[in-house]
Amino acid sequence: MSRRVGLLFGSFNPVHTGHLILAEHFATRTDLAAVWLVVTPHNPFKAASGLLPEAERLYWAELAVADNPLLRVEAIEFELPRPSYTIATLDALRSRYPGTEFVLLMGADNLSGVSQWRDADRLLAETAIYVYPRPGAPMPPLAGFPRVRVLEAPLLDISGTYIRECLRAGLSIRYLVPPVVEQALVTIDFQDETMN
Repeated sequence: MSRRVGLLFGSFNPVHTGHLILAEHFATRTDLAAVWLVVTPHNPFKAASGLLPEAERLYWAELAVADNPLLRVEAIEFELPRPSYTIATLDALRSRYPGTEFVLLMGADNLSGVSQWRDADRLLAETAIYVYPRPGAPMPPLAGFPRVRVLEAPLLDISGTYIRECLRAGLSIRYLVPPVVEQALVTIDFQDETMN
């Protein structure tokens, strides 16, 4: 029997407590053996200009989960053509880890856009998706799809945008990110135009 691993995709710009609570929840309260944070260098639906340097985003995510055996960071999208498409990432992961069944983890807001993703029909036919409700986001019709499971999860209203704004304003980000990530972030000059 193959082991099931949840994939939480994101730019992790930067990784924060909300991501980690969600990953831990799915790793410990579902049939998943582990959750991997898939760091996306460039999401095709987002502007690359607002992203912190990709190597740092990857490093901070690795720092954040280093002491948790159920969580790990996956950097496979750094090896793939850009922008990153989920179906291509899944193909690459299945080729690299043939004994693993991958499950996508996403909020209801993201599920509503899956039909616009590259090779959406194949993705939905081949991949289980665990969806968590998002406050204010209606559950889309795809939630009734056979391979989609809706599961409750604790959510924190924290965003990378808010954290970056705090850093630019010189405000505390304590408890918004893990201490090791906070220590790394506070050394960066967020007034630098390249960090906006």
